[in-house]
Amino acid sequence: MEERHALEQYLGRVLGAPVELLAVHPLKGTLGEEEDPKGFGYGAPLEVECLVNDDPKSFVLARTRPECGFGHDYPADLTWQAFWAHSAYNTLPRHVRSLDVGFIRTNGELVPAGDASEFFQLVEKAEGNPYWLDLDRLLTESPSCRDTVRAEALARYLAEIHVVKRDAPWLYHRRIRELVGHGECLMGILDSYPHPYPFLTPDECEALERAAVTWRWRLRDKARRLSKTHGDFHPWNILFREGADFSVLDRSRGEWGEPAADVAALTINYLFFGLLKENAAESFHRLFVRFFDVYLDETGDRDLFEVLPPFYLFRALVIAHPLWYPEIPDRVRIALLRFATAMGEPKPFDLAGLEAICREAL
Repeated sequence: MEERHALEQYLGRVLGAPVELLAVHPLKGTLGEEEDPKGFGYGAPLEVECLVNDDPKSFVLARTRPECGFGHDYPADLTWQAFWAHSAYNTLPRHVRSLDVGFIRTNGELVPAGDASEFFQLVEKAEGNPYWLDLDRLLTESPSCRDTVRAEALARYLAEIHVVKRDAPWLYHRRIRELVGHGECLMGILDSYPHPYPFLTPDECEALERAAVTWRWRLRDKARRLSKTHGDFHPWNILFREGADFSVLDRSRGEWGEPAADVAALTINYLFFGLLKENAAESFHRLFVRFFDVYLDETGDRDLFEVLPPFYLFRALVIAHPLWYPEIPDRVRIALLRFATAMGEPKPFDLAGLEAICREAL
């Protein structure tokens, strides 16, 4: 009865009239279910029969199946689909009209939101200094014990969250697919480079995309690695306070993914800052190696190097980008793009050969 009352109240607010709910049931088409040749659909619509000012009316409550794959995996996906449909239905001739889009509170209340134009998020404010300031300081100073302790703390943090696994192959496939094709990831970043660009020709962009697609199919059968992840674990999203006490910001790209994404997002910055000042490279190399020593000891993830390269490829393209990092020297930008090309090769990441990779890049 509470659900019926919530639906009546919602319809009354949207329609601006008293509503009496008569029935709610799954919507059927003109064919019987046994005759319908379509075996699957994204939607799970309900037909709503009611009286509006005592006049009989029928509506459809359109829903998208959750966790069915096909990019409909998280609540945010379903929200996007509903809001997009509400706008798009009403701009196409002959399409049935969308009357509203809404959401359901945890107490069961249905809330109309059809006139929303923008959404916002309210979060706590964390104190601290971004970790990139530590790396910037190491361009002119030798690393202290605190720098090593912080790198170790970050490795243990990732090991702690990555130990949480989930058996959902479609989420792993999604994460790898988005690494290649999402607007915020590899193909989107390549599209956003200025073209023509002297350090990255269209032929080179195509070669990087082809390499990434090859990696996608190399990684696709590794869904057992699906783990809780941060998704954008770079030094600008890490705030340190005293010692090794820190908070993280701006979790991105889904709750579940490939652990290598977090590892690459952080550790490529040791490489990046080492490239910025060659006589400081040894300091960053030590932090790089120490991070991996701790992370691998904590996780036992000996397959990590098998899957790291495409994530390094993506991150190197971001850091080399003239929009995201406009002030870095050309020699560093070129080195990062060469590193990206090296990471496109279908072979494991060679931690021991990192110095050789860097020398070749420069």
